[in-house]
Amino acid sequence: MTTTTPSAVGQPLDRVDGRAKVTGHARYSAEIPVPDMAYAYVVGSRIAAGRVADIDASAAQAEEGVLTVLTHRNLPRIAEQPPLIPSLAGTAAPGQTFFPMQDDTVHYAGQQVAIVVADTWERAQHAARLVRVSYEETAPVTTLDQGRDGTYVPQRIFGGWIPGRLERGDVESGLVEADVLVEGTFTYAANHHNPIEPACTTAQWEGDELLLYDTTQGVNATQMTVSRLLGLPMSKIRVMGHYVGGSFGCKAMIHAHSALAAMAAREVGRPVKLVLTREQMFTSVGHREEQEQHLTLGAKRDGRLTAIRHHKLSPTSHFDDWAEPSIGVSSEIYACPDYEGVYRLFRANTMTPTFMRAPGEASGMFALECSLDELAHELGIDPIELRLRNHTDVDAMSGRPWSSSGLRECYERGARRFGWSGRDPRPGTRREGDWLIGTGMATACYPVAPPANPQRARARLYADGTAVVQAATPDFGTGVATVMTQVAADGLGMGVDRCRFENGDTDLPNIAAAVGSAGAGMISAAVHAAATALREQLVKRAVGDPRSPLHGADPVDVVVRDGVMTAGTASDAYADLLQRNFQPDAEASGQWSPPAGDVPYGMMTFGAQFAEVAVDAELGLVRVRRMTGAFAPGRVLNAKTARSQLMGGMLWGLGQALLEANHTDPGTGRWANSSLGEYLVAVNADAPDVDVELIEIEDAIVNPLGVKGVGEIGQVGAAAAIANAVHHATGRRVRKLPITIEDLL
Repeated sequence: MTTTTPSAVGQPLDRVDGRAKVTGHARYSAEIPVPDMAYAYVVGSRIAAGRVADIDASAAQAEEGVLTVLTHRNLPRIAEQPPLIPSLAGTAAPGQTFFPMQDDTVHYAGQQVAIVVADTWERAQHAARLVRVSYEETAPVTTLDQGRDGTYVPQRIFGGWIPGRLERGDVESGLVEADVLVEGTFTYAANHHNPIEPACTTAQWEGDELLLYDTTQGVNATQMTVSRLLGLPMSKIRVMGHYVGGSFGCKAMIHAHSALAAMAAREVGRPVKLVLTREQMFTSVGHREEQEQHLTLGAKRDGRLTAIRHHKLSPTSHFDDWAEPSIGVSSEIYACPDYEGVYRLFRANTMTPTFMRAPGEASGMFALECSLDELAHELGIDPIELRLRNHTDVDAMSGRPWSSSGLRECYERGARRFGWSGRDPRPGTRREGDWLIGTGMATACYPVAPPANPQRARARLYADGTAVVQAATPDFGTGVATVMTQVAADGLGMGVDRCRFENGDTDLPNIAAAVGSAGAGMISAAVHAAATALREQLVKRAVGDPRSPLHGADPVDVVVRDGVMTAGTASDAYADLLQRNFQPDAEASGQWSPPAGDVPYGMMTFGAQFAEVAVDAELGLVRVRRMTGAFAPGRVLNAKTARSQLMGGMLWGLGQALLEANHTDPGTGRWANSSLGEYLVAVNADAPDVDVELIEIEDAIVNPLGVKGVGEIGQVGAAAAIANAVHHATGRRVRKLPITIEDLL
């Protein structure tokens, strides 16, 4: 194989889409101009349980500009219930559907019960208020206390991927063997994603072919799902989504609005745009469920764990066994012979929850790491030392060695940067005026989960020496277009300024939805494969070309740099090769097939989080003053975008710890907060100094470039580090999220 002299991967290059975004030239799905556009407005159910008794749409239908009002009475039936809506694996009986407006049943508040389509958005919104819906209401079940008596242990959760019960050893014996027990119940408010861009789909029919502009983490996932819902061949559906204004998981599963827009457009015979309102974002695209976790640790006096018991209780929808996998990490990352993890669910009047940044790990590590901090305090052992005494070089659940770790280095370098060694472990000993000062730490980890299917990309080099590499993946704010340009440049042996990455279109080679921090690894593998295949093709062409200075050279001896192939003193440029042969371009495809499910390694990304807080002793106010995170994400494709992702995750962890909460009214089953005026998120005034340390660890197992991803792990452990710092400042142990003033007064 030929070689290149890589110079782009790892560099902190500016985003290639930065100028388009800051100047407003970037077009998001709701901003694509389509001639003769109509606008859809969703009417959501005011009740959480029961049925629609009657709908009177006559007043709305009579309004000027209204084209149609769709309800369960006249909306076409779906062809098939696909596996991606509303979750990956529904549990309905044959023939039962979860798609809205197929019958009169109301499963949850905000469920779509009507859609008004008009010639302007304002007219559609106005007419929607004139739709009169009457209900036969039944008592809803939405809160933990309401559902506690009707719980069950599911066979599998999280789209059918994860068992409902995890066990090894004998946890009862391990707890009896322990010298010290730490036990606590941790409660969590529900969380909502709230990306800046709400979910939107614009649907346009040309005969029997459908074009969708969709806000999605996976255009191919939208294509497959809508294909099955409408009974339309995938070859007849094109989905585009070049720019996506944030997701954090709510645009990972394919929710109903994408197909509803298509159905409305077919009904009125013109393009239809459907944009969810901010309030509808709280009821239409999933959320992180309210939950309760009970965790028990058993340990010897020297801190070695003998047993971990981790149980979780949470609500799921009437048609799914969904729980974010909060207990998975506690079964894997520490050496402990006896473990028991159990998920308990109850059927609730809610839509199926969904992925939300660090789904499971962000909540599960809060319980585990706060409990370990409590154990360290009980035993008089430094929290980092306690974790090192339970460190494992293998996945504790499977016994397989980690493909790579770096966790020890994260502890060491994070502690050094944070200044951990000077810490007085006694709670409440440091004070600055009215402020009690505390520091805390926690382990961060996130599983590396390659996709199940092959990933593809295409590379094309033009005779002027420029290149385009293509893959279907959207960019939802992570900087994928930038880092894939860097990967392509190094794979081809060219400068970044001569390469361009095209994405966000199902007409391009398929890429799975970029979820679970898998995007960077799987897309870079496909792009690297395509670029390498094209480079090999061109070198082979050159050494076989009698007119090339490289004619007769061994391809193994050829090195490519800046688009020039060199062997010894002879060289030939890509552009010269193509022009000499009157060839306008050359093209190659590349494919990466992920490791098989039985790969003999555990795969995990590791890190360590540190936080310093100040707590007002009189008012109970908590201010996070600084945060440090040290992470080992394998190979770093772009230091700038990676740090940005990690910093964003850490700040979201701050919001999780102190701000973000939603609750349902037990009487109505409706969310109490459904706007950014009431649902609190961290803003600039809340943001402390954030220090991010990147520790590159070689990993030859996860994918060709050894990339693990950074999208999720920045949040994992952040809330626990803050909660542990609050305890260090005040001596008070808080086992709920978010931590509020009332918890500290």
